Amino acid sequence: MPQVSQNPVIIVEGAGFWYSRYDEMKESLAKVIPVEKIFILPVTMLDWIGFPPSPDKATNRIMKMIDETIEAVEKKYQGEPITIIAHSGGGTVAMIYLLGKEFQGDTYTRQGSVKKLITLGTPFHSQESYGKVKSDFIKQNLTPEFFNRFEVISIVSDPYFGKLNGSLTEAACYYFYKSVSGQGDISGDGIVTVKSCFLDGARNIIIRGVEHLPTPMTKWYGAKEGVQQWQQYL
Repeated sequence: MPQVSQNPVIIVEGAGFWYSRYDEMKESLAKVIPVEKIFILPVTMLDWIGFPPSPDKATNRIMKMIDETIEAVEKKYQGEPITIIAHSGGGTVAMIYLLGKEFQGDTYTRQGSVKKLITLGTPFHSQESYGKVKSDFIKQNLTPEFFNRFEVISIVSDPYFGKLNGSLTEAACYYFYKSVSGQGDISGDGIVTVKSCFLDGARNIIIRGVEHLPTPMTKWYGAKEGVQQWQQYL
């Protein structure tokens, strides 16, 4: 097995998911990284929705948590480079944070400690309404210089092909894929397409047999079957 970096890790949840859903990922990572170096953002469902409801500001709320968590990790592990592992829509939130540009009134400047971003099923190209706001912002602000400062590894799986007249699963994938990429008859992880996760300038990697959603008893990106396929990139 390749040597795995022992740098501290911050896990950013996917859109609509909360911290306890990522305990499984933390447990799997703890087999190769000291558990005390693994931090999960304390995200709740309310952080995604807002109160009163303001889902359009969810990215800002999660970026604030990323900033606070980086500050805490910097104090505990001074001088150690940080790796962010972000799932699904959390990956675009993390990318916007690292860009250091003003987004809906908020700007953060604590990116210097972060050296690597690993995304898991993150659609960097999206036609879905909230996703498109983020992907458009990234497209407008991302430059080649960004990749000199941060190593970006985009990981996606492709167990399902969308098919409108196929099985119930294939038909569901077709509609999910169409909402993200505008095309349903394409491969992906059950929710997002492979092509939506490929980002110019990043290292784009396809892993096998894992699904998008962090549901119990599922082989998803954060299950041991998923982590074992991408932990080498830490």
